[in-house]
Amino acid sequence: MARHWPTVLSNAVDPGWVPTRMGGAGAPDDLAKGHETQAWLAVSNDPDALVSGRYWYHRRQRLPAPEATDATFQDRLTAKLAELTGITLF
Repeated sequence: MARHWPTVLSNAVDPGWVPTRMGGAGAPDDLAKGHETQAWLAVSNDPDALVSGRYWYHRRQRLPAPEATDATFQDRLTAKLAELTGITLF
């Protein structure tokens, strides 16, 4: 997204492994904090939050899987998703 829409801040966020029906009772992260990074990125004027194309976990940038930063892989993925869903994003 960030590559195709450079004027829009677009980031990926991992909310952590939280205790929900999907995560299970033994999940170690705090459910109440699972949304904090998304909210911070959405409304903050903090210069650290005014970035795009990054991957976040608990308000800290992390390195994503190498494929996530590979433009060729991104293009193949969005093309396949368009084929499967009939919806073209770009």
